[in-house]
Amino acid sequence: MYDVIVIGGGHAGNEAAISLAKLNKKTLLVTGNLNMVSFMPCNPSIGGPAKGTLVREIDALGGMMGIITDKTTLQMKMLNKSKGPAVRALRAQSDKLEYPKEMLNALKQTDNLDLKEAYVKKLHIVDGEIRGVVLESGEVIESKIVIITTGTFMNAKILVGDTSRLEGPDKQRASVGLSDHLRDIGHETFRLKTGTPARVKRDSIDFSKMELSPGDGFIHHFSFEKEHLRVLDKEWPCYLIHTQPKTHEIIKFNLNKSAMYGGQVVDGVGPRYCPSIEDKLVRFSDKARHQLFIEPESRTLDEVYLQGFSTSMPHDVQEEMIHSLPGLENAVISKYAYAIEYDAIDSRTLWPTLESKKINNLYLAGQVNGTSGYEEAAAQGLMAGINASLKLDNKDPFILRRDEAYIGVLIDDLVTKGTKEPYRMLTSRAEFRLLLRHDNADIRLTDYGYQLGLISDERYHNFMVKRINIEDTIEKLKSKYITPTQEVRDYLDENGLMTIKGKTSLFDLLKRQDIGFKQIETISDEQLYLTDEEKEQVEINSKYEGYIKKAISQANKMQKEYKITIPKNINYQEVNNLALEARDKLDKIRPLTISQASRISGVTPSDIQMLLIHLKKYET
Repeated sequence: MYDVIVIGGGHAGNEAAISLAKLNKKTLLVTGNLNMVSFMPCNPSIGGPAKGTLVREIDALGGMMGIITDKTTLQMKMLNKSKGPAVRALRAQSDKLEYPKEMLNALKQTDNLDLKEAYVKKLHIVDGEIRGVVLESGEVIESKIVIITTGTFMNAKILVGDTSRLEGPDKQRASVGLSDHLRDIGHETFRLKTGTPARVKRDSIDFSKMELSPGDGFIHHFSFEKEHLRVLDKEWPCYLIHTQPKTHEIIKFNLNKSAMYGGQVVDGVGPRYCPSIEDKLVRFSDKARHQLFIEPESRTLDEVYLQGFSTSMPHDVQEEMIHSLPGLENAVISKYAYAIEYDAIDSRTLWPTLESKKINNLYLAGQVNGTSGYEEAAAQGLMAGINASLKLDNKDPFILRRDEAYIGVLIDDLVTKGTKEPYRMLTSRAEFRLLLRHDNADIRLTDYGYQLGLISDERYHNFMVKRINIEDTIEKLKSKYITPTQEVRDYLDENGLMTIKGKTSLFDLLKRQDIGFKQIETISDEQLYLTDEEKEQVEINSKYEGYIKKAISQANKMQKEYKITIPKNINYQEVNNLALEARDKLDKIRPLTISQASRISGVTPSDIQMLLIHLKKYET
């Protein structure tokens, strides 16, 4: 008897399994191929806008993705460096062969965790409650909780031109039978589609026709545990090119041969924010060209990834398309592109803990819930694992608010609004993105990770030192004033800075865009012994103080709504004057708080007022 069985060894499943095992739960991870755990069938990159912050949050809570990324990176760069801190994001090119190896090592070295290569046919359910899983072999393995993290494998079909075959990503077996079983027990499913570009042999490319796109040239890190960081002997470069008029001609002439436009994709909805190249040409017909990135896949592979060139065209058309691109005229294709269509569940049938509303003790996490991307999957897996552990211990669930983490935004969007297309985390989805920055993920979430038991005493001690250093420095700068002496004026004039016109605190002086920590230390004639990260925190808190205070005030108002809870067993038919649409959607989604109810599409402020009146009666 296991405490928890996790189905699927992708990014969601591995985070769930390791977190459960670290929390002393006897855990079994069942996956079809252990050598493919956390494999990257699409782009071997981690991070990017909003996604990079998700990875930092996973790490701050005690998850694995940041650590494994730091160990296997080929190149890192900070995106949006010229913009405000709310949208800055770290992105890494990972080694697609080393990443799964490092994750498998982590799984094997985790106590309380067993690994098994097998395919699950259905769930073992007794009296409407989970009792384990049934394998294809007929073997029954018992557990108290099951977490499904099957990614894009359920009833997966690979689509190329007018052909299709039942197969998962990268020629892996599809998972057959499990989605039928989920429908049988009350979960609605729908078809989604995604795809991947061709891979090209590196030595067949003429890089002289491409624009170099290097990394930042110095060490970044996703994990706050920096001892895992790889010291690169060199950074592997990326390159930028653009589609050509000839490329567009080829695609338009052969559009009916694409799986999407030729009729192969009947029900699957593709990702809006990462469309295929033929989809880009149809949807953005006014654009003369589209940018593509040539990205490394591994130190030990002679192939590159054509970022932005996903397609489901036949192989002969793919060759024409690729050979029309600058530097790729003689390119040798090592793997052809394909689209993949698969089953996902309606995420509105889940509680915010990611537990099923249909079957007690069943959790679902990752792309099976309709999301797109490794980072979104890993975040869900970690949260599902944490909440499964808490339920076994009869403790309150762990639910992050929208003002606390992108993870909170992600899960709230899924269980409240649902999705009809592969959901991608974007900075625009977060109302409080100035509070949810890449740089302060540890300050926001490490306390939670430590309280849950996923952060070590040593790491928490180091975090507390950092936080105290930041807080003490802010107080010191606020309490120390300078006057515009001739010496200070001379320094400002010599360095092209604005003159101080009156008595000013160092904290207020730091607010000015032309003054940073180096100038503060010079003007005050005092060395502030902080790390670069600590200085960054102090500077952001100074320069954006007004905006941060406003965001916190707005978040506090939302928290009041979070505190007004709605009983799980409420009968919405008894709520007077609710609109019919609101009644139906509230009954289906069954929000746990007024805050969540207010974000349901079709539920108006008037409906919320009627619900509040009813809850006051309910209390009495």
